Amino acid sequence: MQEEEFKWLLQEEVHAVLKQLQDILKEASHRFALPVSGPEGMIKQENFVLSTSGTDQVKGVLTLQGDALCQADINLKMPRNNQLLHFAFREDKQWKLQQIQDARNHVNQAIYLLMNRDINYQFKTGSEVLKLMDAVMLQLTRARNRLTTPATLTLPEIASSGLTKMFAPALPPDVLVNFYINLNKLCLTVYQLHVLQPSTTKNFKPAGGSVLHNPGAMFEFGNQRYEVSHVHKVECVVPWLNDALVFFTVSLQLCQQLKDKISVFSSYWNYRPY
Repeated sequence: MQEEEFKWLLQEEVHAVLKQLQDILKEASHRFALPVSGPEGMIKQENFVLSTSGTDQVKGVLTLQGDALCQADINLKMPRNNQLLHFAFREDKQWKLQQIQDARNHVNQAIYLLMNRDINYQFKTGSEVLKLMDAVMLQLTRARNRLTTPATLTLPEIASSGLTKMFAPALPPDVLVNFYINLNKLCLTVYQLHVLQPSTTKNFKPAGGSVLHNPGAMFEFGNQRYEVSHVHKVECVVPWLNDALVFFTVSLQLCQQLKDKISVFSSYWNYRPY
């Protein structure tokens, strides 16, 4: 009887779960390719207001179009003299958010794996299903990690990034900016620097890589030594990133449940799936 049940599980239930997974992941994939608006089939632009708790040193509006940041309009109040700086992306520039691109690619890779095992495909063994689930889960975990784990960068890497060339008017030499995704938020960090004079008695210790550097971090760039004097982090919630993260979680749970069922059956009648 168990053998019959197991065959039924391999044929019917596995395909039902795969179909469900495909539907959820297609929804997730649609989130990344945002709704198109207008006859040109352009991806819709969305505006997000940056905010932070506590300080109003940095204010701004970011315009996101799919995986591209196509406008950033930022006001920065300099703490030293309360001077207000305004800078925005040049009209001909946009900044690709690699984390969103990568996450979408991993989701599409998972969909591709599932589509290769369509309804007519016959699973012969439990281990075959487990292998497929592991491969799909690997892609989903990578997709999720891209959104939950921003890159760690050194300050010279931020200073030499193409992002510094995006703005008009150009960023002053004592300001660095970095954009990244963290979970469902699009974050902007603004670093204000001061030049360390050659005569300074401060011990110069260059900071390593970090997602967020603290005041006091030092680095050398273009034969000049700097210290971070102020750090401002502002962010905005991107609702469709939140949706995507929920879809990843639900999909990973479905994969795990199917693996558990297969494993229970396999051990139950001493069937070795390996």
